[in-house]
Amino acid sequence: MSFLELNQVRFHVQELGPGAESGESTPAFMAHGLLVDNLASWYFGAAPRVARDRRVVLYDLRGHGRSEAVRSGYDVATGAADLAALVGSAAEGPVHLVGHSYGALVALRCALDYPQLVRSLALVEAPLPPSRLEEMRSIATADPKQLLAALPERLREALTSGRRRAARARKSLEFLLRESSLVADLAAEVDIPDAELAGLEIPVQLIYGERSSCRPVGDRLLTALPQASLEVLDGGHYLSVERSAEVGEILAGFLHG
Repeated sequence: MSFLELNQVRFHVQELGPGAESGESTPAFMAHGLLVDNLASWYFGAAPRVARDRRVVLYDLRGHGRSEAVRSGYDVATGAADLAALVGSAAEGPVHLVGHSYGALVALRCALDYPQLVRSLALVEAPLPPSRLEEMRSIATADPKQLLAALPERLREALTSGRRRAARARKSLEFLLRESSLVADLAAEVDIPDAELAGLEIPVQLIYGERSSCRPVGDRLLTALPQASLEVLDGGHYLSVERSAEVGEILAGFLHG
């Protein structure tokens, strides 16, 4: 376990795969979703498959997991700046970005705002615009206990196994929902115009769940992004956990190419 000070926030960072000194292929940086999520969903899901071929950097978003609980900065642009700072501190040259849910929006915004840092992009269940989609609205209004109960079993266990971990997860949720700007920041997020998306000239892998309310966004991004491809899996919003093996294989194939 390690921690990095970025943009005046202390971030929890984990790495898998070959070390930076090994000279292996381009590293992948993976961002998770909001509130009920942390780097564990990647760590115990698709990341080990991706890490067979390359260095993988995982981190807890600000206020999540073991990263510092700060009261503000949960908008996508600030998240993208955090990710850009992490890439700048932990890698040389452009990298692959992978994100799930809100983390996918952070990765997308990072690629748009800091194109010199990004070689390719993989977006799993990116919600656009986030404030209008069912999954995003529900996580911003639910009771912490209801949020945890609604999670896929593997993610819920990763977050709550053991009394100490469960208590930490509930405390984190209560802070984010009641004491931080997260809910207001989420409600204020606007769409990304197709014209801006069209300027993203890098390969993009889209992965969506057939039963997710985000599913139509995949078709829109496939049309708007010049170098995008789309995979649709049998599942809902939490594909990084529900279909981690398939997601891992898709990501590994895409990044290898």
